Amino acid sequence: QVQLVESGGGSVQAGGSLRLSCAVSENAYSGKCIGWFRQAPGTEREGVASIQTLGGTLGSRTYYADSVKGRFTISQDRAKNMVYLEMNNLKPEDTAMYYCAADVGPLLSTTLIVAGVCPLKSWGQGTQVTVSS
Repeated sequence: QVQLVESGGGSVQAGGSLRLSCAVSENAYSGKCIGWFRQAPGTEREGVASIQTLGGTLGSRTYYADSVKGRFTISQDRAKNMVYLEMNNLKPEDTAMYYCAADVGPLLSTTLIVAGVCPLKSWGQGTQVTVSS
């Protein structure tokens, strides 16, 4: 069973920054994608950022939601089994629960497909981000 544990959420003012961290189990990398999505109360989940492993010498590709491009950066440290989401110039509309997710597990109706190519099937408990104006 894959394990994903998020941390780093909190309350900031608009324009501020936060760095989310996700400790993942080794098998989180058995799939082709790992990333973050968010969900605010009463809204649908939104894939925020993801990393797609292309395999071989092709490396990886990152995807971002239009709403966060230029402000958020996803990265990973495979040696430490960590995934990060650096969030800058935060806006009140970024307020949500943020989840770290991986392409591990069965394809279900709850699977979130990011950018049409990255399936996120398993996720952690989430970390709350609140941005005040």
